[in-house]
Order: sequence, then structure tokens, then C-alpha cells
Amino acid sequence: MELFNEAITWVNSIVWSNVLVVICLVAGIYFSARLKFPQIRMFKEMIRLLLKADPNSQSGITPFQAFATTVGSRVGMGSVAGVATGIYFGGPGAVFWMWVLGLLGAGTALMESTLAQAYKTKINGEYIGGPALFIERGLGIKVYAVLFALATILGPGILMPGLHANSVASTFQRSFGTSMIAGGIILCVFLAVVVFGGVKRIGEFSEKAAPIMCLIYMLMAIGIVVIYYKNIPGVIGTIISSAFGQNAVYGGILGSAIAWGVKRGVYSTEAGQGSGAIVSAAAEVSHPAKQGLVQALSVYIVSFVVCTSTAVILLLSNSYNVLNETTGQMITEYLPGSQYGVGWTQDILESTYGSLLGGKLFAIIIVLFVFTSLIGYEYQAESNVNYLFKGKKAAVWLIRGIFILSTFSGVLVNADIIWTMGDTGAGLMTWLNIFAVALLSKKAFAIFKDYEKQKKQGLDPVFHPEQFGIDDSEGIWKVNQESEEK
Repeated sequence: MELFNEAITWVNSIVWSNVLVVICLVAGIYFSARLKFPQIRMFKEMIRLLLKADPNSQSGITPFQAFATTVGSRVGMGSVAGVATGIYFGGPGAVFWMWVLGLLGAGTALMESTLAQAYKTKINGEYIGGPALFIERGLGIKVYAVLFALATILGPGILMPGLHANSVASTFQRSFGTSMIAGGIILCVFLAVVVFGGVKRIGEFSEKAAPIMCLIYMLMAIGIVVIYYKNIPGVIGTIISSAFGQNAVYGGILGSAIAWGVKRGVYSTEAGQGSGAIVSAAAEVSHPAKQGLVQALSVYIVSFVVCTSTAVILLLSNSYNVLNETTGQMITEYLPGSQYGVGWTQDILESTYGSLLGGKLFAIIIVLFVFTSLIGYEYQAESNVNYLFKGKKAAVWLIRGIFILSTFSGVLVNADIIWTMGDTGAGLMTWLNIFAVALLSKKAFAIFKDYEKQKKQGLDPVFHPEQFGIDDSEGIWKVNQESEEK
């Protein structure tokens, strides 16, 4: 087992080298600049598209359901335990770099989701798409597409689910006294009920759960702000000084702040990873850029609402201190009995709000976070199984079963190695996806420009794939064109 742990750790160090950190930042800057930062100048349009989207969909899920499913999959342990881990290893400055990645990542999410919509297809009467499809159809490199599909099955389907099961089981163990095994069984039973219902049931559950859980968690964070408001100036100063190594205490971990901030930013927002694009392709819209803008908004929700809520809880409550008095070494202090993952956040909330609101209510929120995250993961893996096996029911049912078992395995394995496995899965997808988006960026820029052109003409934009050299022999976009003609 020790040899396995060492092997996984070594692979993760290769996958998540500083090269990938730099690539994620540079890609976000390039995409955002070429699009003239639509995540800022078109923020109102993002809101409008989300609120006025067609609530019905015959062949897929609604834009809001795709948004909620993506938010659900992004708002998992990466937004709670992931942020805590980033602060623990990278210092408070990691929060700043998470924000940077969130802002730039919104541009990357827009690009990959627009491409996923443009190249989507239909299997068994439902839309599927994502990097595997736009790599094969847009770049014409089948082997590359298959590699991404396999990485997605391996990542969200096998390596990443266990982390979430471990976190929810340990949280329930602390709050309700249930055993890890019992918590894992209960989670997997409810999970099976939803995922075996297919993408429609996944979308319907997510659109109800995601807004509620984000709102409650944000209110908890606002309470921390009210209670510890005097600490706000000091915390903001600490985040900035740590982010740029201006404070001597944090100078030695400047590189760690950037690396952990970007790493956890990618893990929590999934921008650049390609997973959000997979869910995005399932939505029914009249123009690919519509869902691209909606998905950019989902990155904002995760980065600036949920991740920031976790950072507020951890830093404003004075539970984090760095001492550098004699040895010059960084020593992180936090509440007694905490771990640097979800337990750290839970201890702070319990000490602030009591065991009922801070402990048990938080445990329920974590369950919702984990549950929506897991059903998003399952859909990502299942979509790529559909791509590889052309919608064969046996293959779909098999991956659903493997996914449930992989989730349950998380309560049996060491939490540290699960984090490493999850990071590795996300990193592999990011490497494969980010280059594909860059290679197809010219096409994505043109599609987005077409959307803006039609908007300026006072039209409700409709996509004409033939104008961009995209084959639509299946007639996926013909319904929208016929409506336009009428």
C-alpha cells in the first residue's frame, strides 16, 4: 500500500507541476483578452440568459439545469476542504490566486462550453458533448479524443468520487456519531437512486439543491463577517501581502501560494478541466455562446461566493496564524482537534454557532455539496462512456455501478491519498482539455463574435454551424433555424 501511495504522489507531482499552473493562468489571460473580458462586460447578459432560459427541453436539460448541475459538481469538497487545504499549504495568499483563477477561469469556461455546444451530438435521443466530441469533430484527432474520454472516466468516474464520500462520512461521524461505513452506505444508496435515473433526474435534482445549499452556506459566512467584522482589514491585508510575498513571514511560500491557489481554483471551479463543458453540452439552447456565458457565471458563483465563504470562515475567525519567531519555519495553528480539510471549517462553525447550527446543519450542507458534486461527476463519466461505446446500455449501467463502488471506497482509504488521486484525475483532464481549447480557440472566438453581432442587430441569436465549417447532418441546430425563418 505504501508503494501505491508513493506512486500516486509521484504521478501527481508530475501532472501538477508548475508548468500546468502557468498554462492555466496564461490560457485564462489569453482567452479573456481576445474575447475582451466578457465575464466582466457581459455580466448582466449572463444573468439575463440564466433567468430567461426556456424551462423546457425535449432532448436535453434546460440551461438552468445545466448551470445548476455544473455549480453542483464544482461546489463540492474543492470549495470547502479544498480551500482549507490551499490555505494550509499555500498561506492566505492562496485565496487571492483562487480569485484570479476564478476571474480568468470564467473566460476559459466560456470557451470550452461554447465549443462543447457547437460540436454536440445526440445519442439515444439526448444531447452529449464535451472535449472528446470537439477534439474528434473539430481537430479530427480520434486518438486524442479517446484519451480525453478515458481520462474523464478515470478521473470523475473512479479517482475523484472517493474524496467526497470520505469527507461526508467523516463529517457525519463528527456530528451524528455514525460510523464511516454506515455514512458511506447511506450516501451511495441515495446516489444510486439519482444517477440510475439518467441526465433528466440529475438536472431536476441539481436545480433544486444547488441554490439552497449555496445560500445557506453563504449566510453562515455572512454571520462570521458580522461577528468578526473588526478582523476584516487585517485579513484583507494578510491575503494581499501573502499573495505577493510582501510579508517576510510569507515570503518563503510565495510560490506555494500561487501554485496552491491555482491548483485549488481549477479543482473547485473546474475551469479548464473540461468537465463543465461536458454538462454544458447537454443543455438545449439556440446558440452555443448562450450556454458559454451561463457557464462562465457558474465559475463566478463557485469562486466568489462559495470558495470566498470558506476563506471568510477560516481567516476572519482568527483560527489561522503563522509564527516565524525563532526557527523561521511556517507553523500553521488552527482550532484543536481540526484537520486541515473539512474538519477545520466544521470546528469553526461549531464553536461559533453551536453543535446544532454549526455542526449538524453544516453536515447537512456538506451532504448536499457532495451529493450534487458526485452526480455531476457521474454524468461526466457516463457521457464519455456514451461517446466511446455509442450509447450501449450495458456500458452505461456498468460505469454507473463502478462509480458507486468507487464512491464507497473513499470511506475505506486514507484521506490524504484520496486527495492526491482526485488532484491527479483533475490534472490529467486539464492537460488534455486546455490544449484542445487553445487549438480550437479561433473557432470559438468566431462563434462568440457571431453571437455578439446578432445581439447588436436586435436578434435572438441562432447558430448556423455551416458558417463555421461544422457538420450538422444530424439536424441538431435545424429546429432553431426553422423557428428563425418563421
